Amino acid sequence: MKLEITVPESLSEITLEQYQRFEKLNTKQNEDTIFLLQKMIEIFCNLDLKDVATIKYKSVQHVTSLINEVFDVKHKLIPTFELNGTEYGFIPVLDDLTLGEYIDLDENLADWQTMHKAMSVLYRPIKYKKGSKYQIEEYKGLEQANTLKQMPLDVAFGAMVFFYNLNEELVQTILSYLHKEIPNTLTTLQMERLALNGAGSSQSMVWLKGMLPDLTRLQN
Repeated sequence: MKLEITVPESLSEITLEQYQRFEKLNTKQNEDTIFLLQKMIEIFCNLDLKDVATIKYKSVQHVTSLINEVFDVKHKLIPTFELNGTEYGFIPVLDDLTLGEYIDLDENLADWQTMHKAMSVLYRPIKYKKGSKYQIEEYKGLEQANTLKQMPLDVAFGAMVFFYNLNEELVQTILSYLHKEIPNTLTTLQMERLALNGAGSSQSMVWLKGMLPDLTRLQN
């Protein structure tokens, strides 16, 4: 029987849940194994593992190379997207984050297996929209977080890169200000520590920095 394989052509055709499943298996132990190649095709091409086992090895290599090409793109923030007939919008004003929202975001942004929870803080259903401006629903906790497992992966990647870049910009702004305003107060070692620690930013940003290089590489 001829097996038809549908390879995703962009990250918008891959869900966050699919990537979470793959990341759970993408360990040092499984690195460069046939098993990981098979699971990659099973997950991203929506096939049964038993069917993947019938594919010629040369074809497996070709399909996995096509999948890797999909990930080899620059990521940018996507303000809105549609899921199951509902339009979601990125939180318009980050300064409006409540303490509860910040805690839920900080606790879940650094782990792929809880990334859908972090995304449910950042993206909410749009209740009013006019042109490019919109209002999103009030935060209702993590009750609806599982819905965001089906969000397009390019949206999740874009939000992560946005936060990392925002943090980097914040660090540079603070360091520039300190150099200009109080150059004789801080030692060079203290300035380096500020840069390393993100000028007091959340620990999740440190983890996020480590996760970003893998966004464009599924395997070595």
